[in-house]
Amino acid sequence: MAGPRGYSSYRGKSARGKIALAVLLVLVIVGAAAVIRLQKYVVYDDSGRPRLELPWSSGQSAGSAAGSEEEPPDANLTIQEPERTDVRAVRLPVGPLTDWAEAWTQASGGHSGCNAAVYTVKAPDGSVYLDSQAVLPGALKTVEGAGAAVGDMLKADGVYAVAEIACFRDPIAASAELESMGLKNTGGYVFYDRNGDRWLDPAKPAARQYLIDLASGCAAMGFDEILLTDVSYPTEGKLNKIDYGAAAAALPGSLTDEITSFLKQMQAALAEYDVKLSVLLPADLLLSGDPTGVSGQSLAEIAPLADRIYAAVDNASAVEHLQAAVTAAGKDTELVPVLASPEGTDGSWLLAS
Repeated sequence: MAGPRGYSSYRGKSARGKIALAVLLVLVIVGAAAVIRLQKYVVYDDSGRPRLELPWSSGQSAGSAAGSEEEPPDANLTIQEPERTDVRAVRLPVGPLTDWAEAWTQASGGHSGCNAAVYTVKAPDGSVYLDSQAVLPGALKTVEGAGAAVGDMLKADGVYAVAEIACFRDPIAASAELESMGLKNTGGYVFYDRNGDRWLDPAKPAARQYLIDLASGCAAMGFDEILLTDVSYPTEGKLNKIDYGAAAAALPGSLTDEITSFLKQMQAALAEYDVKLSVLLPADLLLSGDPTGVSGQSLAEIAPLADRIYAAVDNASAVEHLQAAVTAAGKDTELVPVLASPEGTDGSWLLAS
């Protein structure tokens, strides 16, 4: 039996009203969102009147409104490593450089592709052939015009200039400044190795600073590379007579610490210059390390601190093997073999003098 007509009519009106209210609420929400969304497109002219400037009305795409940040570039970039230039070097005659052109012609003549000159700034006998405030009295062996000749070398187009510095083998400085720089024997006198050479003590700050000042002076002049030789303790003679000082308490590892510490100081001093740092090491050290520990040299410690490792090589066939050893110790370090002849050798080389 049907209920009262008034009740039935009332329920019908309630359903339609709820639908209308829901639609109205949705419209209000959409409208509010649109207003918020469009606010960033409202601009004001010089009189302060607002106007709506939509992206598509000014030629921009819908996704890039005026004033919005540009999309970041593609992040998948290919980073190209700097191209490595091979060094094909010859040593210039040891002594004051007076005629650069003549010295270069004689040293490089007949060697195709030669592009680098190694100039001895400090020789193993302690002589220094480049005037500098750092040079000790009695060590400077130069002549008038030598500075200008070195300057000509540094300005020569296509010639890569390497300054060679013999480090701790130094009879002149070891004798002249024994207390502050020289390596002593256990009796308190200067130490002589088997060849009669005298050495600087790698553990003495003044000895280190002397070498660092020489290298820094070369870098400031414009040399492209600093090649350090004799970066070690003596390895021949009555080594048990050496007074190692504080290092003696923890031999042999402490000698390696002293050599490594020196190279870190050298690296830090040269950091402000556009110059490479290289070290000459014995070839057998590259393959077997230093079993005795008396030299203080360690390829594992030195290679990461050097751009290049130079090593005398008997034949070109050994180069690849030695390069692998150097790369294993310092992944970005290059081997430069010192050879009697560059025949059959690709890449860098230095001709033995």
